Amino acid sequence: MSLARFYRHKRILRKMRGTPQRPRLVVFRSNKHIYAQLVDDKSGKVITGSSTLSAGIKDKEIKKNTKEAAQELGKMIAQAAKDRKINSVCFDRGGYRFHGRVKSLAEGARQGGLKF
Repeated sequence: MSLARFYRHKRILRKMRGTPQRPRLVVFRSNKHIYAQLVDDKSGKVITGSSTLSAGIKDKEIKKNTKEAAQELGKMIAQAAKDRKINSVCFDRGGYRFHGRVKSLAEGARQGGLKF
C-alpha cells in the first residue's frame, strides 16, 4: 500500500462508521482483481464480501481487471445486501480516486438498488 493511499484511507475512515443498518462498502483494488465487502464497524465484522474471483463473475466471459467486471461486482454485492435486507451503505473508496473501476463498482451497486 502506498503511503499516500494509506493516509487518504485513514482520513476517510475518521469521517464514516458502518452500522448494522447502514454498513460500510469497502473497496480494495489490485492490479488483477477488485474486491468489495460490507463491514459493520460496531461489531467489527464483515457482513458479506465478493470479488472478481467469485463464481458469479468467473462464469461470465469478462476480463477480471476491467470496468465491466467491476460493474458486475457492484451488482453482485448489491444483491447480497438486498438478501440481508440492507438498502443503504456508506461508500468507502479505500483511498483510491473515484474513477475507473472504483466508479464502475459504485455505479453497479446503485443499479443493483443500493443507496449511498
